[in-house]
Amino acid sequence: MSKYIAAIDQGTTSTRCILFNHQGNIVSVGQKEHEQIYPHPGWVEHNPEEIWKNTLEVIAVARINVSASAADIAAIGITNQRETTVVWNKRTGQPYYNALVWQDTRTTELVAKYEKEGGLNQFRDKTGLPVSTYFSGLKLRWLLENVDGLREDAEKGEAIFGNIDTFLIWNLTGGAHGGIHVTDVTNASRTQLMNLYTLDWDQDMLTAYDIPAIMLPAIKSSSEIYGYVTNEVLPGVPVAGDLGDQHAALVGQTCFEPGMAKNTYGTGCFLVMNTGSEIKMSENGLLTTIAYQFGNEPVQYALEGSVAVTGALVQWVRDNMGLIKKSSDIEKLAMTVEDNGGAYFVPAFSGLYAPYWRNDARGVIAGLTRYVNKGHIARAVLEATAYQTLDVVNAMEQDSGIKLSSLRVDGGMVMNQLLMQFQADMLNTQVVSPAVAETTALGAAYAAGLAVGYWKNTEELKKNWAIAHTWNPDLEETRREDLYKGWQKAVTKSYAWME
Repeated sequence: MSKYIAAIDQGTTSTRCILFNHQGNIVSVGQKEHEQIYPHPGWVEHNPEEIWKNTLEVIAVARINVSASAADIAAIGITNQRETTVVWNKRTGQPYYNALVWQDTRTTELVAKYEKEGGLNQFRDKTGLPVSTYFSGLKLRWLLENVDGLREDAEKGEAIFGNIDTFLIWNLTGGAHGGIHVTDVTNASRTQLMNLYTLDWDQDMLTAYDIPAIMLPAIKSSSEIYGYVTNEVLPGVPVAGDLGDQHAALVGQTCFEPGMAKNTYGTGCFLVMNTGSEIKMSENGLLTTIAYQFGNEPVQYALEGSVAVTGALVQWVRDNMGLIKKSSDIEKLAMTVEDNGGAYFVPAFSGLYAPYWRNDARGVIAGLTRYVNKGHIARAVLEATAYQTLDVVNAMEQDSGIKLSSLRVDGGMVMNQLLMQFQADMLNTQVVSPAVAETTALGAAYAAGLAVGYWKNTEELKKNWAIAHTWNPDLEETRREDLYKGWQKAVTKSYAWME
């Protein structure tokens, strides 16, 4: 039997390849950052060719670290930054334009047009999503309308679309020489073009967004063999798992029962709750989405609350304001004060996501007095992540009718003890981190491993899950309420900034 499963974790800031063993432990990692491209305010792009080149490099590094041959790797799973939109030529493999990143807001005018014509929720009953700059469908429409010759090539079937998972699978399995053009149900559910009930591209949505069906990949489950790697980096290894990053983290955290939830603290924050085989439409500003689908088993659904800016706010304080030298310094700076000094930071840099969905909001710092210093600002930056998570949890409990008993957490910010303790305090519930912190990559590995029999079933995966740390709430109720009231007031100050 092969020793390892490989996971490609293609994220917003970097690409990684991680090799896992049967116990779900990390054996080797290769990682490389890619350039963030900001051509105009609100525009965010990546170079797809740079991401593909980096992917090959990190696979090679992960293999070389442990002298693994292709025969040592049972399968490869992919997890990716969702909604990030790529269009390329299927004969040449050349992208027509940079990838439009999920944070990109250039489709704001299109959103306003749909809002006027039928409201932001007009497609929610089919797709589970509001009209927003966030999802891939409108990004694809923008490309079709603004890139010379693209619509013409798309209608001829020469220009093809995918999120980053699709682009990588196509390249791994042959590219211009027979590459497989597929995506999985989780990534398809984030385009706003898939019908949640039929799990197929929805003709009405394609008409509404004026998108040629011939461009779109085939929709598959999250765990099956899509094809085999054709290049020398992992020749003959099956590509057998595909999950959007937040869905992958849910699988990596083994949240296989309805009501189980995880929160990933990365560039943004993504709280996902498994709702089982039942579609629960949100009354409280959450997204209805796919949790995962393993092979021929029934698809599992989820509720999700997406927060656009959490870890990215720490980077902003580091890079734009120069208050800290490295991201991890934020905790030390925040600990120089006892509280936020009355200051709140609402990081609505590209509008507010769940549960507000305000495209017109922009970032504000509220409650400033002469007393407030950089320590208070650092604290307000960390607290913003916890408050935004609480907003989402409140909405989720209302929608699902399920009280959160504990929150499983992962992502880079989980290392921040001050933040995690404050999160437990504000939620008034236990916060738990797993022994293997790389749950996103682990979820992709699990999906691929299940498809090829490396792991027998989800019961086997649950046995791998272990606790690294638990934070218990320790804050007086009145203090908690006062802090949250301040946050809710600060949020309203960010509204209606953009016309």
